[in-house]
Formats: sequence, structure tokens, C-alpha cells
Amino acid sequence: MTDAPIGDRALQRLRAQLAAPSQVAGRYTLRGPLGRGGMGEVHRATDAQLERDVAIKLLATELAAPDLADRLQRESRVLARLEHPGIVPVYDAGVLEDGRVYYVMRLVDGVRLDAYARDAAQRGVTRGDLLRIVLRIAEAVGFAHERGVVHRDLKPGNVMIGPFGEVLVLDWGVATTLGAPATGAGTPGFIAPEAAQREVATDARMDVYSLGMVLRDLLGAHTEPVGKPLASLLATATAERPEARYASMAALASDLRRWLDGEPVSVHRESPLERAGRFFRRHEVAILLLLGYAIVRTFIFVRRGL
Repeated sequence: MTDAPIGDRALQRLRAQLAAPSQVAGRYTLRGPLGRGGMGEVHRATDAQLERDVAIKLLATELAAPDLADRLQRESRVLARLEHPGIVPVYDAGVLEDGRVYYVMRLVDGVRLDAYARDAAQRGVTRGDLLRIVLRIAEAVGFAHERGVVHRDLKPGNVMIGPFGEVLVLDWGVATTLGAPATGAGTPGFIAPEAAQREVATDARMDVYSLGMVLRDLLGAHTEPVGKPLASLLATATAERPEARYASMAALASDLRRWLDGEPVSVHRESPLERAGRFFRRHEVAILLLLGYAIVRTFIFVRRGL
């Protein structure tokens, strides 16, 4: 009697079981995979010491090459330096018995920004809501820039919206320091044009461009007209030439706040008509009340023959 050959699906399951240990560092019990990226896998786990659920990112067996291990370790160190509400915190890091590196981070439950925005209008998510999300991304990434770190792969798929409205910037695997040589990292459709040139130093304006393209995607989810001020903001963020863009993420965030507050943005010169329209929108209720009062008083005067 000969043994039956192992089927492809059974072989894949066996490889997965061998690749994912049930315990990590004698403290974390893996509960199941959450996703897989370019460098490895993310698993849900339980921290026995603190009795909480966490996420663990570790290299897949077939990717356990020294350069990828170095990248994952670098990613964990980058995240450990960036303590901000919009960036997932790192709790722990180490090496498995088989030599694969891992790190432990906050478990993020929620929905990716691309999925969140897909049916935004149908779910009552306004354009202002989406711009507030972009503003919070800009604040988190601007914080990283202040600490010398450039994300280099901003896109809707790397942003998570939590169940309580949290906005978290994920996947810092290709992040690098300001001034380091650009290596073309990023996602087509979001990567800055100059990032593909190796002789160019990494600049914060590369992230500005990528976030501008994220904003363009989100605005496309609504049929509401963009308007000239917001169109100017978008055009400046996504300018082909770096010197024509916002000089920093903080400058882009400032204009986003001004637009959301009904104030003029720095990159658009208002006409008198636009200024009057903006004034009306900011004080619409008061103006309508005054107008209604004036109409009623006029009607009373006319009736009395005054």
C-alpha cells in the first residue's frame, strides 16, 4: 500500500502552520492571521502578561532574508520613535527561534480608508468629514517629518479608520530619513514623480504629493463641486515640480484647517464675489435671521402705511 500524495491545499496549510508559531517569546499566543504584506505577515495575538490583544508582525518563512529582516527591524525602530495618536505604537520586538524578526504593536480594528470612502456619500459621510481625515493624516505624517522620517508610501490602503473615528497611518516599511537617497519606493498613482530618481534626496514634499493624491481620490468619491479654493489647494499639493508644492506637511495642514473653518487658503487669491460668498456661508444663519427680520418689519410698515 502506497501513501497518497499530499494535495496542494493541504501542503499550503501545512506550510502555514509551520511558518506561524503558536507562541512568541513565551508571552504572546497567536490567534490567527490578519493580513500579509511585502515583508511578511501580521497576526492577532494575546499578550498573556498584560491580558490584552495585540498584533504581531513577523517575516514569512520564504521571505526571511537578511535584508528584509533588517527592514522589519528598522520599521519597528522608526515606529518606536513616533509616539503620536495617529501612528500605531510598538510595544515589543525580538527574534523567533528560527531567526525571524518580529515586533508587537497595538491591534487596530477598523476599515481601510479606500473601503471607507468607497460608499461615503451613501453612508452620510460628507466631503468635510473626508477632509478632516486627510487633515489628521497630515498631522501624523507632519509629526514624523519633524522627527526626520518620511513615510514614502501614503495611500488610502495604508490608512485605517477605527470604530471610534481614529485615523491611523500604517505600514512604515519603506520609511526613510530626510535627505536619504530616493529609491523609487511607493505605489504607482501616489508616488511623487521625482521619487523615481535615485540621485534625488528624500524630501518631505514627496509625502505632500502622495497625500495630495489621496485627497484627489477622496474628492472623487463625492459629486459635490470642488470649488476654486479647494481646487487650488489640491493643485498645489500635487504639483509635478517639488518647488511648486507646499513646502511642508504643516503648510498643507494649515490650509486644510483654513478651508474647513471657512477661511481663505494661502494658495488661492479670492475675488470679491468669492469673498462675499465665503462670508455668507460662515454667517448664513445670522444673515438669514436678519434678512427675515427686515422683511417682516418692512411688511409691517407697509401694512401700517408708514
